[in-house]
Amino acid sequence: MCAICGNPSLNHGPAYSRRNFLKLVGGAGLALATPGRGLFAAGETPKPQNVLSPELALERLKKGNKRYVEGISKGQDFASERKALIGGQNPFAGILSCADSRVAPEYAFDTGLGDLFIVRVAGNFAEVDGIASFEYAVKFLGTTLLVVLGHDKCGAVSAAIDAEKGGALPGHLPELVEHIIPAVKTAKSESGDLLANAIRENVRLNVEHLKTASPILSRYVDEKKIMVVGGVYKLGDGRIEWLG
Repeated sequence: MCAICGNPSLNHGPAYSRRNFLKLVGGAGLALATPGRGLFAAGETPKPQNVLSPELALERLKKGNKRYVEGISKGQDFASERKALIGGQNPFAGILSCADSRVAPEYAFDTGLGDLFIVRVAGNFAEVDGIASFEYAVKFLGTTLLVVLGHDKCGAVSAAIDAEKGGALPGHLPELVEHIIPAVKTAKSESGDLLANAIRENVRLNVEHLKTASPILSRYVDEKKIMVVGGVYKLGDGRIEWLG
């Protein structure tokens, strides 16, 4: 993939001319001047149906999850989608998801190729690389909705609870759970199940983290170009519990 234009079939390398680079930058500026448009090959939108307002993007996710829960997911024409996406992408939503193998956002929202821009890490927390990835999605790809997606019975949050109590963790796990312990501390003051509360608090804290991430995401939120929301995936039936 070319690091300059994002085209998976190209690699301009150091020989890429300054003139062509300036043309690319100018094209990006033109695309960004149009709401919902990103940086696409030949100025075309790979999936026109993905050009959505934040509100319509969220509604599409909710309808897709409803189909998934009811077992009536749409069939995907992957051959046609691959062909349409050769020159670029315009995912309508970005998902910060746990790396848990039981949670698959593409299935949970009944979406196809090129629909979701997904960042995954155990514990679904936002750090610099994930934030930068979403900056790219909203600024250059036209993504208008970001979702922090936790799930019940999360092992990473459970490990953070153990660590907060003084338990020892092997390898690099202590560094990972450091990002989740603030949610655990907040949840300890709440009534009810600590793990379930910590999972929800972890989602809420990372929604706020993305909303206030400067300079790009916070500005897009303030200008109402994007929306950031949170939800918890239920392993039992696949339903998303949306958090206010």
